[in-house]
Amino acid sequence: MYSFSNKSLEVLSTCDYRLRDIVTEVLKVMDITVICGHRSKEDQDKAVKEGNSKLVFPKSKHNTNPSLAIDLCPYPIDWKDRERFVLLAGLIVGIGLSKGHVIRWGGAWDGLKTMKSNKFDDLPHFEIV
Repeated sequence: MYSFSNKSLEVLSTCDYRLRDIVTEVLKVMDITVICGHRSKEDQDKAVKEGNSKLVFPKSKHNTNPSLAIDLCPYPIDWKDRERFVLLAGLIVGIGLSKGHVIRWGGAWDGLKTMKSNKFDDLPHFEIV
């Protein structure tokens, strides 16, 4: 079993209990790192400016407290390895469903029907629907 770094635990603590529960289960089978949970107005403005978010404060699920969104990556992070992000998405969505929670992934905003229609890929992003 893998374990979270102190930084991942700190970020994870800003997230809704359902996301914490799902992500903790995923960590049992895949090494992951948590990079973003709750975002303040300043953080959200920066994410929009840098092109990492399309939603202005307070419209992102990252802006709720606790956060209804989380950004996480397979560890070690390789931004070019889309297949590992797809595997992670399957685990997050599947474990979420097994616990009664619908999760939307930023790599398939339409609910995993097709990834080809995505106009804005946000592969680390997962949110409670």
